[in-house]
Amino acid sequence: MTTALAPRERMVLRAAREVREGETVFVGTRLPLLAYLVAKATHAPTAVAFYENGLIREEAARELLFTMGDPPNILDATMAGGTLDVMGLLAAGRVDLGFLGAAEVDRYGNLNSTEGVDEAGRPTRLPGSGGAADIASLARRTVILVPHERRRLVERVRYRTSPGRGDGPGWRKRTGLPPGGPSAIITTHAVFRFDHVLEEGYLYEVFPGVTVDHVLIGMAWEPRIAQPLGMTRPFTEEETAALRRIDPDGFWTGVKATRAVSP
Repeated sequence: MTTALAPRERMVLRAAREVREGETVFVGTRLPLLAYLVAKATHAPTAVAFYENGLIREEAARELLFTMGDPPNILDATMAGGTLDVMGLLAAGRVDLGFLGAAEVDRYGNLNSTEGVDEAGRPTRLPGSGGAADIASLARRTVILVPHERRRLVERVRYRTSPGRGDGPGWRKRTGLPPGGPSAIITTHAVFRFDHVLEEGYLYEVFPGVTVDHVLIGMAWEPRIAQPLGMTRPFTEEETAALRRIDPDGFWTGVKATRAVSP
């Protein structure tokens, strides 16, 4: 018996594959946390998690977390310090990978989590950066998770909360940021990578059952397409089981506990 994967579950599982064994990963809550924990439970058991509130964990928490400050995340932590402790390590170049999400991402991987619009087209205030701008600026690379929607995958972000590759080639160097920036945008449909010449996202890989037309109709810019275009490797039973064990009721992925099961 196999259980169908929901779009956000596929996004999380694919993002987990971006974590390499032994890396330090700056982890937020929600979907980035799930991606890190799946990697930790499968192919990257020695990856280490940094949390914005000052926690460092070499072992995964034993319970589902709703905030990074939940007691299960503090119990047996490698370090329980303050925000400046982990941000200092980030500034020192000690973070290999940062997971990020946002309301909007553009072709250069810049993120907006500051300003949106309501149904009447009026500006609305979003939560803002938190530590996202620091992570986007200083991590050795970042991976962005965002649902595949035209209003999210925009030509240019409404407000540049967290920098990706700015306005294109050479921007990070000109502004004094270290090398790095986004290495991938992972959506509910596909994976985008960034080249080192144009420094903009190109369509690298699609999920099984997703066509290029499905991808293009759900975004506001037309990306270049890798030749040949990749297809995501099927997710293994181990990967799927790890996700379902970590988030058994689909709290973060939005999947109900009663999932459709197909033979």
